[in-house]
Amino acid sequence: MDYGQPLRFGTRIAADGPAEEAVARAALAEELGLDLVLFAETSEGMDAWTSMSWAAARTTRVRIAAGPLDGAARPPAVLARAAASLDLLAGGRLELGLSPTGRWDPREGVQELPVEEAAAALEEAVEIIRGVWAEGESAPLRFTGEHYEVAGAPRGPAPAHNIPIWVAGTEPHALRLAGTTADGLLFRLQDDLAGVAAAQAAVDEAARAAGRDPREIERVAVLPAGAAELMEALAVEHGVGTFVLDDPSEADLRDFAARLAPALRESVAEKRAARGIGEARIARLDLRSRRHPGIAYDAVPAHLERVEPGDAGYARVRSTYMRGGSPGLVLRPGTPAEVADALAFARTQPVKLAIRSGGHGISGRSTNHGGIVLDVSRLNTIEVLDKATRRVRLGPGARWSDVAAALAPYGWALTSGDYGGVGVGGLATAGGIGWLAREHGLTIDHLRAVELVLADGSLVRADDTENAELFWGVRGAGANFGVVTSFEFEVDEVGDVGFAQLILDASDPAALLRDWGAVVEAAPRDLTSSLILGRPQPGQPPMAQVMAVVDADDAETVLDRLRPLAAVAPLLDHSIQILPYAALMNVPPGPHHGQGEPVSRSALADHLTPELAEAAARLVASGQTYFFHIRAAGGAVSDVPADATAYAGRSANFSLAAFGSSRSGLDRLWDAMRPHFSGLYLNFETDTRPERLHDAFPEPALSRLRALKRRYDPGNVFRDNFPITP
Repeated sequence: MDYGQPLRFGTRIAADGPAEEAVARAALAEELGLDLVLFAETSEGMDAWTSMSWAAARTTRVRIAAGPLDGAARPPAVLARAAASLDLLAGGRLELGLSPTGRWDPREGVQELPVEEAAAALEEAVEIIRGVWAEGESAPLRFTGEHYEVAGAPRGPAPAHNIPIWVAGTEPHALRLAGTTADGLLFRLQDDLAGVAAAQAAVDEAARAAGRDPREIERVAVLPAGAAELMEALAVEHGVGTFVLDDPSEADLRDFAARLAPALRESVAEKRAARGIGEARIARLDLRSRRHPGIAYDAVPAHLERVEPGDAGYARVRSTYMRGGSPGLVLRPGTPAEVADALAFARTQPVKLAIRSGGHGISGRSTNHGGIVLDVSRLNTIEVLDKATRRVRLGPGARWSDVAAALAPYGWALTSGDYGGVGVGGLATAGGIGWLAREHGLTIDHLRAVELVLADGSLVRADDTENAELFWGVRGAGANFGVVTSFEFEVDEVGDVGFAQLILDASDPAALLRDWGAVVEAAPRDLTSSLILGRPQPGQPPMAQVMAVVDADDAETVLDRLRPLAAVAPLLDHSIQILPYAALMNVPPGPHHGQGEPVSRSALADHLTPELAEAAARLVASGQTYFFHIRAAGGAVSDVPADATAYAGRSANFSLAAFGSSRSGLDRLWDAMRPHFSGLYLNFETDTRPERLHDAFPEPALSRLRALKRRYDPGNVFRDNFPITP
């Protein structure tokens, strides 16, 4: 029986020799192109887990397998965390073989358990291990079995990938466990093939009885010296897909990698073609059962990195900063060509498509429910192209904190929002209002070229001379035309900056807003400020938080710029420091775990007029917004002609955003304020009514964008992020 599994080849490394020799053998296996190295646990010599960790640190590609560990020698919850940690550090390269030896029972101490009980103990251990890896489960893990008890263990961390768990041995209970529960069977081949067929039949029978497809279960054979000639029969007659040469000499290992493995691949491929057997790895039943309807999972190109519901790490990619998501599939391409392949697949699926860079998007459009997310976070390069012109290339998945840190040694910076956890892609296609905006303009004002994958899968470059109209549209409405795979920017010379946090009395919020706005507009351009008002709290005085950045590194200039802000209202508290721009943007990396649906409204305003200030004060007093935020724009932003980019809000001195818990309550008050607005910045907007496009792109900009849409995305592939209909 040939299960059509991809063939893999590796070597078993003896753990009872010198440690450095074992690690060197792992490095050699990687150099020779083998797929995995297997570390066996022995009662003598080096600890297998330590050797595996050291080998993982000295290699980059080859998979590190435990084969096998005593399944009862380590508490399963502890083993789960150790395995997940090593898998994360190794970039998703760990595979875990466990043996039901029964040398240790957690309740009775050291003893030899009967084989049947040992298998039952291992089955419980596997359930606990997978339970710990289920990072997305909110409740702690509780388990009560015959051999193990877990009273509220914390979940996580989830490993970098679905670590396969193999059961080792050919005892009947091990074969049953491999068929019902495990991801694979690990066995040592004896002198001939006797018994292999019966063992595989027992695994298949147990799998079918459990409702599983026998093709889910990987068959891993450890081959003694001289047994390599049996590999073809094992592959095409007995379903073995992974072959591990047992502690060979260096000469035998080189021959195995250079001659035997390629010859077997070729021979098996010919026989499979003749029999009509396709090559595929089938996901485990419990994982397949969590798939969403409408997505052809088996048609996803095999070379694409993917995460499905139930996979390890799904909790890290399902949601964004503010929105809880449950996508049916997350594709994580690592090259522009893979972006094109992912997009080609997504185009054929009748589900929503979200494009994600950093996943911070306030509007929540970079995740969905039941659809596909094309996540470009792996495209995160930061490259200096030309020091003389301060030209840099950024990948869409880079985060602005990393960009700031990379530019800092050169004395450079790029205005990039006000939070370093934001991804480059979402900000750099929409606008980019940040801490340096009044002096240096928007992020898109420094953009000199992009490369993007269009809806039809073609990769194009756009700048002021090549595809110039597309380049115009990308700067402000880029989500409508393609997936940008790289940005080229001309950055600014920026040294240390002054950063202030001021707490002001907000007893008269309308006067505070009006006077703060007037001070900001009159300030030199090297000052950019923002203001936050929150929902009134019973028993607490009303307060506003004002933050400001001064692009200067001397205290007198910084204080001179801040004094007018501090005089807007009674000053209750303050903090002022001079620090590198990179320190201001520094945000520890981490996944997003948003919940529910975000409710936010956004607008641009030329001035904070008395009328707008009064309306905003009424909004805050109503309690319909728990977070009201105004960012300063103007200055250099307004120097750029309104028709130079698709971003049309050049006359605005302020960007306003309000977050609430009630869609209807917030909309009612916000819509009443619309006469005071001059435009819309879409990145902070969750209202999907079609009028929002007209707010963001007034004519003639909208007509130009529709023409671009007809040319580059006539099928409206990019239709789930404020789409401009063709």
